[in-house]
Amino acid sequence: MNKVVIVTGASRGIGRDIAKRLAKDGYIVIANYNKSEDKAKSLQQELASENINIDIFKANVSKRDEVKELIKYVIEKYKKIDCLVNNAGIDQVKMFLDITDDDWNNIINNNLNSVFYTCQEVLPYMIHEKNGVIINISSIWGLTGASCESHYAVSKAGVDALTKSLAKEMGPSNIRVNSIAPGIIDTEMNDNLNKDEKESLKEEIPLHKIGKVDDISSCVEWLIEDEYITGQVISINGGWLI
Repeated sequence: MNKVVIVTGASRGIGRDIAKRLAKDGYIVIANYNKSEDKAKSLQQELASENINIDIFKANVSKRDEVKELIKYVIEKYKKIDCLVNNAGIDQVKMFLDITDDDWNNIINNNLNSVFYTCQEVLPYMIHEKNGVIINISSIWGLTGASCESHYAVSKAGVDALTKSLAKEMGPSNIRVNSIAPGIIDTEMNDNLNKDEKESLKEEIPLHKIGKVDDISSCVEWLIEDEYITGQVISINGGWLI
């Protein structure tokens, strides 16, 4: 059987492209979504038109009970999980002094606790098989900090710390854990930037261009197939952070 891969937050943006790329390359893909059911179904239908089948599964991965249901579904149907791609997450731009407890908890729950839950529910199966790959999508802001996005930056820095910790702990079980920390990528998450702001950002980036979702999905596939990379935070940012 081909490798079984769960991609969280797969209905749009980076997650959608990861799911699409892996499915086209022969992986068995379970595309998780929460609110964007129409987009998840459109992804499934788009691939079906090319005779490629994927599963879509609704689960709010910031809730452990729903994560358990997702993992149960995959194990019952495919008997294994070879790879977990933690992509689900949210952002919020807000001055630090204006961040409420609810704002903080919402970001931490969706961006960090979700990774804790999915990893903890998946790892027993990977440990049993002495094999597995976990790839966490973090952010350049987790490496540098971010003005007006401090709670987001903290959540992503936590993801990177968890990545390194799990890589050390799970290495003896032949489980590799890595993070990808994208810079500015052309997705809906950056729709708040107008044309002039995007052009200004390009001038700050040595390659003078904004990244594409394919830049991330190609790295995901490489990390799945490679057998000797673990505990790394790979920042794909066009040289913005050197």
